[in-house]
Amino acid sequence: MIFFEFAKRSIRLHWLRSSLAVIGIVIGVVAIASMGILGNSLVLSVSESLSDVGDTVVVYPHAGMGTGPGSGQSDAVITERQLQQITRAVGGNDVIPLHLGVDRIEVGGERGVVTIYGMKTDDIPLLLDVTDGIYLRGTGGAMAGRVLTDNFDLKVGSRVTVGEATLRIVGILDERGVGFDINPDSALIVSERWYASVYDEEDYDQVIVKVRDINDINAVKDAIDQQLNKRDTVVDVFDTKAILEIILTTFNSISTFTTAIGGISLIVAGVSIFNVQMMSVTERIKEIGIIRSIGTRRFEVMRMFLYEAFLLGFFRSAIGGVLSFAGGYIALLVMLDGNTSYLFAPSSLLYIPYGMLFGIVTSLASGIYPAWKAANLNPIEALRYE
Repeated sequence: MIFFEFAKRSIRLHWLRSSLAVIGIVIGVVAIASMGILGNSLVLSVSESLSDVGDTVVVYPHAGMGTGPGSGQSDAVITERQLQQITRAVGGNDVIPLHLGVDRIEVGGERGVVTIYGMKTDDIPLLLDVTDGIYLRGTGGAMAGRVLTDNFDLKVGSRVTVGEATLRIVGILDERGVGFDINPDSALIVSERWYASVYDEEDYDQVIVKVRDINDINAVKDAIDQQLNKRDTVVDVFDTKAILEIILTTFNSISTFTTAIGGISLIVAGVSIFNVQMMSVTERIKEIGIIRSIGTRRFEVMRMFLYEAFLLGFFRSAIGGVLSFAGGYIALLVMLDGNTSYLFAPSSLLYIPYGMLFGIVTSLASGIYPAWKAANLNPIEALRYE
């Protein structure tokens, strides 16, 4: 196509000016794609960290979350009778009552403070995974969270002193990340009987309900509320799925915002391409007059300049797409402590062609008016132009 060749010739003759003008396209594509990859990766990371509690309903005593011995917090608890009411209300879903406390810990002369969860041994596998050792069975052992294990260099068989009592570590828990029900990574898990005997505490600080069908969460939550809060508010019931959705929505908004910031550079690049195209029209007025005088139609002249804008946008967008992969990789190295696995997720890689398409569209949009102006020049006046 002759007009396509004209467009390539124009870019080749003014390669330096064209290159400088469309650097903004490269930067814009890199910014949009890299920020999109980073934002999407953050959403995926948070979703993965919190998805294991998205099927959970957590019940706390209304006066406040009791935090066990030595906490100085409210003494409000969930009684055995209230636990039975919760169990009836939720039907066949798993109900996990918990004791929660804080105490001193000592391991080989190293001291600190540790969170302690007291649980029925049969309930532990419903909530936690073990990576080393076994699940807790008796009353003289404990399971340690991954962060606590690293901090105190604990192993299966290690002995720890909690308060005045000594416990043997029988299992190391898998790292769980942030949770809205419990945070066991820096905690010890002990048996309910051990906790009750040491701290003289029979009632519970919270109850976790693991809902088998995630679509039933609202119904389970309402059933608990109706069963226990008929007259007065006795317990507070939290739906972790709703909390999870709020957090993910927030992160999605942040991702959209960061991507929009990258789009600003494309707008600037569009202005630069507009200027280049307008200069090209001005410099080639006589040439336009000649090709119009030999019978070239307006649409064909307009198409020639649009080809030029397209070529400027396409090749620079392709370069930006390649560089944006590297930009996203570097961003994830910095923001996610070296975890770049989310870069290869389809929802992350999608931002690369998205950024390229945005760059091409911006280039074409910037070339429409100059192309229209060139197509509508009067051939006679164009031939007289000096």
